[in-house]
Amino acid sequence: MITEYVHEGNAIDYVPVADVAAGSVVVVGDLVGVTKRNHKAGELAALAVAGVFDFPKATGAGSAIAAGAKLYWDEADKVAKTDDEAGANKYLGKSVKAAADADEAVRARLSQ
Repeated sequence: MITEYVHEGNAIDYVPVADVAAGSVVVVGDLVGVTKRNHKAGELAALAVAGVFDFPKATGAGSAIAAGAKLYWDEADKVAKTDDEAGANKYLGKSVKAAADADEAVRARLSQ
């Protein structure tokens, strides 16, 4: 079999097991993506795996994130953070803009 080009890879197909709202972070194995639209359970959907998005982050003292920092998605807390917690959090990408302690979001470029 030859290797055949399929598409650029900015989004991948997936089938959610439950309804998913636009802007949801979805973890598929070690792959992290974002839904751009609402999707119904059991129906073919698209998951963005490239691009720049604002992700929720923790706030408070010590929660600032520097530009260029590696980010991981904490599925349990539903936030982006700089700690992979011994592999429990999945690699998300890198921050493209610094986020202060008081900021509720960090801007990140997805990269898998």
